[in-house]
Amino acid sequence: MRNILYILFTGLISISLWSCSEDVMDEINKNVNDPTDVGSNLIITDAMITSAFTITGSDLAFYSSIYIEHNTGVWNQAYNAEIRSGEPISATTYNNSWNAMYNNLYNLKTIIEKCSEGGDEEGNYHTLGIAQTLMAHDLATLTDLMGDVPWTEALQPGFIFTPSLDKQEAIYNEVHRLLDAAIENFNKSSVFPSLGVQDVIYGGNVANWKKLANGLKARYTMQLSLKSAQYNDVISYAEQSFASPAEQAELNYDGSTSISPFYKFFTDRDYFGASQSLFNKLDDRNDPRIDAFWKPHPNAGGDLELAPNGNPTQVQGFYSISALSSATAPTYLMSYHEVEFLKAEAYTRLGQLEEAAEALENGITAAFEKVGLTAEDAATYFEESVQSKFDSNPLAEVMNQKYIAFFEEEAVQAYNDYRRLVAMGDNVIELENARNDENLFPKRFTYGSSDVTTNVNVREAYGDGRYVYTEDVWWAGGTR
Repeated sequence: MRNILYILFTGLISISLWSCSEDVMDEINKNVNDPTDVGSNLIITDAMITSAFTITGSDLAFYSSIYIEHNTGVWNQAYNAEIRSGEPISATTYNNSWNAMYNNLYNLKTIIEKCSEGGDEEGNYHTLGIAQTLMAHDLATLTDLMGDVPWTEALQPGFIFTPSLDKQEAIYNEVHRLLDAAIENFNKSSVFPSLGVQDVIYGGNVANWKKLANGLKARYTMQLSLKSAQYNDVISYAEQSFASPAEQAELNYDGSTSISPFYKFFTDRDYFGASQSLFNKLDDRNDPRIDAFWKPHPNAGGDLELAPNGNPTQVQGFYSISALSSATAPTYLMSYHEVEFLKAEAYTRLGQLEEAAEALENGITAAFEKVGLTAEDAATYFEESVQSKFDSNPLAEVMNQKYIAFFEEEAVQAYNDYRRLVAMGDNVIELENARNDENLFPKRFTYGSSDVTTNVNVREAYGDGRYVYTEDVWWAGGTR
């Protein structure tokens, strides 16, 4: 993990590892503008931004959106990922995200140690709970995409240089332990002041952080359905989560000093075209979100030009693009509509279809309002297009509506859902990339090249990278 260790040693947080020398000269020469310790209130802001922008909203989401057919890759790396040439099996593809995840996990570990018993901020329960919630989210993202990963021996720079891999099952146990601990800490009275504006997600609202932790409990309990179906627990956690979109966990951008990652990806790269596959699902339902989802490319004009999944022409400035991408479009750690769709699936699997239909309509309404449509539009759509499909195949319609609602900022969760459903024998989301029929659907992401090249344990697990096409992650029925 040489690159990860380099980042850790040279990052802002790493300075807290080193105590001041007792040498008098060190005191004389001390630079007051270069502190040797950083308060958790300063670290946590960066951790929030990284969890949202870098981990949830950037490369991992871009590639997930291609594999799940929210977007079609039409240029360079995105095109290669679309046609399954090189990118899905390359250790360099996700290396930036790999390093970012471990760097952020290390920063969160620093906060947790500071705020736990014996730390210099003992009693800072709410910041501790936030750090535990973010660590659970980031760690789950890491293992969901990459399977077995270094964990218990990781994040120890200068001591363990080639950490072994932990099993995904054990990592999921840690994810739930972290969330349970976070909820417990949110219930305590902190002796430290509120984070206030340093909390860029909730502005110091601890109640909403607790709701996020419960929502993540619902998500990750559902993710383990193949291994242990606990649908009543999913509902219970979801009921303790968001009650409206106003409570959902999102990072907002001002459009100038901070810019939404999907929008920046388009303006910087222009690698995506409008997905024919996703369009077909909306067209089949006479879904009014078609006009909200896409627009002609500014260099092309005219009518919508859809990019066929698996075999587009490699070209820029031709295919239509997302109309949702804007400089201020938020990144979601978890949305209110996801919580409602989780309830809808759980109720459906329990055979409680009336409750499932209510949750489904709530999720659709929130998804409509997210893209500028009204609750009345959603009600009409539900009555005219959704109800009959739900009556015919409840699970299929719940999952397809969730899939549609996740365009485009929630692509990682759409990718996770698809793999889980296939593993459970519920292949209800139809993908159209012909490469999938050649057994070239990426079942996971590769490890980052930083560790493939420096850690023998990761290198052995990576092999030639082609395991991404053949080996499911543990929660999808695989062994790692």
